[in-house]
Amino acid sequence: MSGNRQRTLGGGGQHVLDYLKRMHAENPAFYYAVQGDNDHASGNIFWVDATSRMNYSYFGDAVLFDTTYRTNRYRVPFASFTGFNHHGQPVLFGCALILNESESSLIWLFQTWLHAMSGRPPVSITSDPDQFVQVAVTQVLPETRHRFCKWTIFREMQEKLAHLYQSHPTFDTEFKKCINETEAIDEFESCWASLLERYYLMGDEWLQSMYNARQQWVPVYMRNTFFGEISRSEGSVGLNLFFDGYVNASTTIQMMIKQYEKAIASWHDKELKADYDTTNATPVLKTPSPMEKQAANLYTRTIFMKFQEELVETLANPATKIDDSGTVTTYRVAKFGEDHKAHTVTFNSFEMKASCSCQMFEYSGIICRHVLAVFRAKNVLTLPAQYILKRWTRNAKSGAVLDEHAAELPNSSRESLTVRYNNLRQEAIKYVEEGAKSIHIYNVAMDALKEAAKKVSAVKNRGPGPTQGATLVNGGGQELHATQENQTATYQSVDEKKKKISELTAELENTNQRCEVYRSNLLAVLKDMEEQKLKLSVKVQNARLSLKE
Repeated sequence: MSGNRQRTLGGGGQHVLDYLKRMHAENPAFYYAVQGDNDHASGNIFWVDATSRMNYSYFGDAVLFDTTYRTNRYRVPFASFTGFNHHGQPVLFGCALILNESESSLIWLFQTWLHAMSGRPPVSITSDPDQFVQVAVTQVLPETRHRFCKWTIFREMQEKLAHLYQSHPTFDTEFKKCINETEAIDEFESCWASLLERYYLMGDEWLQSMYNARQQWVPVYMRNTFFGEISRSEGSVGLNLFFDGYVNASTTIQMMIKQYEKAIASWHDKELKADYDTTNATPVLKTPSPMEKQAANLYTRTIFMKFQEELVETLANPATKIDDSGTVTTYRVAKFGEDHKAHTVTFNSFEMKASCSCQMFEYSGIICRHVLAVFRAKNVLTLPAQYILKRWTRNAKSGAVLDEHAAELPNSSRESLTVRYNNLRQEAIKYVEEGAKSIHIYNVAMDALKEAAKKVSAVKNRGPGPTQGATLVNGGGQELHATQENQTATYQSVDEKKKKISELTAELENTNQRCEVYRSNLLAVLKDMEEQKLKLSVKVQNARLSLKE
């Protein structure tokens, strides 16, 4: 977006607006907004369905913002906010038609999207390198780590340095290796300088601009931030993951809504299949480790496979102690024959915390082989709680998370209606999916629903209770003041409860950590006893054989 650019949708714009209005009427939790005049498709349009808003509450820590239409000459200026679910599959967080490409329009879009997501910013966001997007993210999401898409940069590099690609075919491989495989900042800096010197690129302005922005796209600078990627290669693919194959350069505005719905239905089916496979297919364990069995029961199938790969690799990555200062021990972990690629792991035995120089856990939420090798050396037989990221587990969607703050402190009766509607709808969907798995569960679920319907009907017939907020809208000033005082007291009570829960949680966590240490020590003692018992048994057996002879 190098400058302001106005697009029009013609008659198709009204078609989109009619669809959005119909969806909102069917489900109050379906949210849409139009910049400027809400009755005409003359400004940017944003929308997000109820399921996407719910998914954001579970998986909104890492977001991708895709504007592929700009570079591929799409007919429709379609953009999307997406992320990754607990199976590592693309999941939708909202869509937009960007008719007016300007700084103010992008700021409006991000503000509108954040409002629809209950004001909760993501940990990270990935986008194409773009001046307007960068300004919008900086202003609207100041605490969010903004990353540029590597795939876009690699593609642009092939255009900018086409002559070099033709004359030096090996440059592409060397360049990507420098970006993707360097594991320390000094190593990257040295590699980059060497490449520029060997290929006579010291004066290339585009490469210099990319180097100046290196902290926003070179992985070695970003390993301390969560991006939700479970393999290194994912950062080298485009952002258009959710709608790939559904919305492309030939899609018209009339086709777009139908393709949008097809994409949603397709990914929903894929998630259900992944849920089914996780629940019904028992993974093959490759080690006798209790930790592997624990992970198989906790993680989704896809994430378990990634964890299992790291666990198996510990057999070829021994941990060597290089420093011991009491509670904290430092290890050097390297694969056999690759000492030059060693990683450093520090381990706090009291807190059961480990930190690796590769920062894989911080980046992907899956513990690395280096830390697992240290756990193996220290007889840590199960994963400590702090290394199990709920968003990667089978129970990632357990509990009604969406708009939990809005439910406590509703901004308006309309907002609280949306929260209640969406929470009930999502819980009902999960109930239906579980209830349909067998005839026995179906009968139990149906009986429970009938009983629930009777209770809801009984409450409904009694009318609104004393805590209903009708006077908040239509009542007099005295009633409103009293209601506000009651709310203030409730909020204080909620804060006190939260504080108490936080204190108890911290105390429980400390107790759990101490128990883990004691358990590890006990297991070590038991292991020694078993070894002594085995040695004694061998001696007795040898003695008996000697007597027979």
